[in-house]
Amino acid sequence: MRYAKALLAYADAQGKEDQVYEEVKTLADHYVTVPGLRRAVENPVLDIETKLQLLQEAAGGKDVSEELKRFFRLVLEAKREKFLQFMTWSYIDLYREEKHILIGKLTTAVPSERLVQHLVELIGARTHENVELDARIDPNIIGGYIIELSGFRLDASVANQLKRVKQQFIARNRRIV
Repeated sequence: MRYAKALLAYADAQGKEDQVYEEVKTLADHYVTVPGLRRAVENPVLDIETKLQLLQEAAGGKDVSEELKRFFRLVLEAKREKFLQFMTWSYIDLYREEKHILIGKLTTAVPSERLVQHLVELIGARTHENVELDARIDPNIIGGYIIELSGFRLDASVANQLKRVKQQFIARNRRIV
């Protein structure tokens, strides 16, 4: 957590906290999608320069900010690379807390950028916070949407409505028999 706080303070002082946030999100995604990344970064046989190059590539390639490059070097020289994934998550959490960003997940049956934009604006107006929605497509919900935000879930999907109607019919038939 100390490293994440230090990175946020340093990036904030340099005015690059937004760019570093996007790069750290990219790195965190690569940690999840590429399991070999963590093993390679923690491999004691690889030298610091190779690990540094690998981390830069995973965080966005050649356009990675100098602030994040310096952070990577600091972590690698301090031999704290096994905590780097936790540091990325901590930085993301700290950044979102500082910038008042709510995170949510939106599931729809078909892609709808208009719905995403409408919900972001509506939720932002009600909560007075910035909203980031991770939009996913699941054709199994047939229609409508499912939104999860701050521990709350609103299921306005056609599949859920059909399920509820089915349960009502079953409950009524039990009373008749």
